Amino acid sequence: MVQVVKYGNRTLRYEVILSARKTLQIEVYPDQCIRVKAPNGIQPELIARRVQRKGRWIVRQLDYFHQFEPRTPPRKYLGGETHLYLGRQYRLKILRSAECGVKLIRGYFQISVNGSPTPQITQSLLDHWYAEKAQIKFIEAFERCWPKFGRMGLSKPRLVIKRMKTRWGSLSTSGRLSLNVDLIRAPKECIDYVFTHELCHLKHHNHSPAFYELLEATMPDWKKRKHKLELSLI
Repeated sequence: MVQVVKYGNRTLRYEVILSARKTLQIEVYPDQCIRVKAPNGIQPELIARRVQRKGRWIVRQLDYFHQFEPRTPPRKYLGGETHLYLGRQYRLKILRSAECGVKLIRGYFQISVNGSPTPQITQSLLDHWYAEKAQIKFIEAFERCWPKFGRMGLSKPRLVIKRMKTRWGSLSTSGRLSLNVDLIRAPKECIDYVFTHELCHLKHHNHSPAFYELLEATMPDWKKRKHKLELSLI
């Protein structure tokens, strides 16, 4: 459900997601999507008033993300095109071979294809390689970030890696920590930031001042890492 409100000379379009929750939460994403998570049965007028009251903050977030436009155009998966892995750019080198696979060799993604290479085959092979690397690198990052939270007496969540459209990570109330497989393209310190951010939600299931106090205490340079994440994947 998409709604619209005016804030000054700006038109704010926001998506409303209703669920069995008690509080209303407003989020602005890097793609400049505004999403409002609200309790079932809440009046649309109440949501609109809350969005207007938060208008200054929303506009500030939108302008912040807008500075990174234009973003990288859609990938075509052709030879010579660059793709990211752990924050570094690598060019595609597509070869015909008896076996299909991907290797990272001297600044290149070497894509071996059995038969005639197509962008669809190249993308499928590269996506599979990213997913395999994400399983390894995300577990390593989890182990780096967890000790501080383990000492707080918290229960370690279960890690799930999947493709997510608008988020880098999330933590469910059932204790499932989901991470976007595309985060494997970001630098290691940015991956650690996302883990730390989500793990802070084990104590604070919101973005309250207490949440940010914990994030600051656990990772003092989180703002720098967050900014680097937003810059590194444009």
